[in-house]
Amino acid sequence: MSNYNFSRRKFLAGAATVGAAGAMGIGTLSSCSGGGSSASGEYDWLQREYKYPPLLDEVPAGTVLKAGIVGCGGRGTGAALNFLEAGGSTVQVTALADVFKDRVDSCVDRIKKETGQEVPAENCFIGFDAYEKVIDSGVDIVILATPPKFRPQQFEAAVKARKHVFMEKPIAVDPVGIRQVLAAAKMADAAGLKVVTGTQRRHQHKYLNVYKELSNNAIGKLTTAEVYWNGGQLWYRNSKPEWSEMEWMIRDWVNWCWLSGDHIVEQHVHNIDVANWFFGKHPIKALGFGSRQRRPTGDQYDNFAVRYELDDGRQILSTCRQINGCTNAVNEVMHGTKGKAFTAQGGTAKITDLDGNDLFSYEDHATSPYVQEHKDLITCIRQDIPFNEAEETANSVMTAIMGRVSAYTGKEVTWDEMMNSDMKLGPDTFIMGDIGFMETASVPVPGTLERE
Repeated sequence: MSNYNFSRRKFLAGAATVGAAGAMGIGTLSSCSGGGSSASGEYDWLQREYKYPPLLDEVPAGTVLKAGIVGCGGRGTGAALNFLEAGGSTVQVTALADVFKDRVDSCVDRIKKETGQEVPAENCFIGFDAYEKVIDSGVDIVILATPPKFRPQQFEAAVKARKHVFMEKPIAVDPVGIRQVLAAAKMADAAGLKVVTGTQRRHQHKYLNVYKELSNNAIGKLTTAEVYWNGGQLWYRNSKPEWSEMEWMIRDWVNWCWLSGDHIVEQHVHNIDVANWFFGKHPIKALGFGSRQRRPTGDQYDNFAVRYELDDGRQILSTCRQINGCTNAVNEVMHGTKGKAFTAQGGTAKITDLDGNDLFSYEDHATSPYVQEHKDLITCIRQDIPFNEAEETANSVMTAIMGRVSAYTGKEVTWDEMMNSDMKLGPDTFIMGDIGFMETASVPVPGTLERE
């Protein structure tokens, strides 16, 4: 098993992987990939090209597109239903995969009950290799919704098979997985494949409207961002006597770092992604802290606070929490030299001047962003519009991983350290049994550096 180890010496031991990453087609991995300041010192982030998704209310006509679902839990089933709503009679879900038969059966039942479509029994696959069978079943699109630990390998396999991909965020839990996704993203571009990544705020009308206003200098140069996902305790599963160690962890996956990346990666990445998107670059270092106060299962923290710094000194202030009974906030605030912008997935998005006077406001669109992202994928496929979100999402996930590692260690962590790290979480092989994880699993202690 590859387990956590945060000693500075071993943390940097993977520097040679940069060469390997280049061989896979990623190129040089450094803070330069985040974008630098323009020679004039003006708003370089405004100058970059951003490829907006189509945001059509109705997908264009075309031949029927078949999708296979990999991961049939709550999010996978939800994504299947979102896809079917987006495409109507012009799309089908024709194959399913999961490690648990009850998950597949439940997904089959919900699809039939809510849409009338039936998934053929011969296309329902069980096991750790079931994703390969879905990919080989004749589908056009692969929808990846397993725990994110499995995402890089499955994404790479789908791309190599020349399938379009919708994959839920986060797209990896560690630097090794991030580099695998980046390499596969390059292959997807070369093959003309379309990739949407579940960062649905980028497919939400009001977020795009705010982005356009900021690009038109509505609040001047961005100076600071605040991003929050401070909410209550997420779901969890207590172990059952009949479950093996592996089964319990997968059924309880959002509480185990090797499967989810911790909630700063699994959930808060949405808000971090908005900051990276609006700034037009990712941070180059992070200093954070966190702790575990009331989490009932797993080995993760339940709160984080991180200060991220960009290459020009501007900062992103990030907090996230999963604890009941506290004041909640799930939103983003962008501060500029002339005003600020407030965004949240629900409710009204607003832009104000420095005195608090409203300049612009935007309400939710009738189409759910969870459906819109699938409409955009279908539209890009049928109209052959280049669209691939994997690299930008990988950068946002790596930003979250950088914050997690800083909080776990109590040390400042840089982008280059993370990109050069050989950190790989979880077991090297997967079996539905006892794998000895509980013998070494522990909650990180900041300041010790080591987590054996």
